[in-house]
Amino acid sequence: MTLEITVRGSAELRYPAERAVVSMVAAIEGPDKQRAFDDAVAIQEPLTQQLRDLADRNAVITWSSEQVRVFSHRPWLGDGQRGDLTHVARLDVSAEFTDFERLSGFIDYWAGRDGVEIASVHWDVTPRHRRSYESEARKAAVDDAVSKAQAYADAVRRGRVIAVQLADPGMLDGPAERPPEPMARMAATFEGADDRAGLDLTPDEIVIHVAVDARFTAE
Repeated sequence: MTLEITVRGSAELRYPAERAVVSMVAAIEGPDKQRAFDDAVAIQEPLTQQLRDLADRNAVITWSSEQVRVFSHRPWLGDGQRGDLTHVARLDVSAEFTDFERLSGFIDYWAGRDGVEIASVHWDVTPRHRRSYESEARKAAVDDAVSKAQAYADAVRRGRVIAVQLADPGMLDGPAERPPEPMARMAATFEGADDRAGLDLTPDEIVIHVAVDARFTAE
């Protein structure tokens, strides 16, 4: 009688970070709307000029400064009271770095400037390499599925397993829930001995995780 074995294989491969996308905001608030906007623009201009210079040095691949938001609100002062009308101007800036040493210097400089917020640093591999890394991870996940299935077959004294179905997780018996996308976990370590020390950015390795469902038979 033919034995049917269904397993899920998985693989998790690690690669060094190759790119970093930093998101920043030039944000100014005050009692005068036009003054708040002008002050935010005054911050944005040298910031974007530095990004142009870094792009010329091939430290930055792409950058953008497109989103502009100007709004007003009355802050709560407590006891149900609101303060005077305050105007806020926010200019979003993002840039993709491949030179992490220059990225550290860039963030170190701008993080100490009034009116500048460093929203996030997102680490990743390049899109071209991600495709090849995911392909490697899928092969490793299939190898893991074969190893698991063969272990089951060996446990019941059966022969070599033969793959009859391979699918993304949850799709062996037809479309089901959407399979999880390959995952990349990212982190950054910010180190400094004191307020005057330089910033040291140490990205975690990028983790590519892939899973596969597989069905085998064994005689």
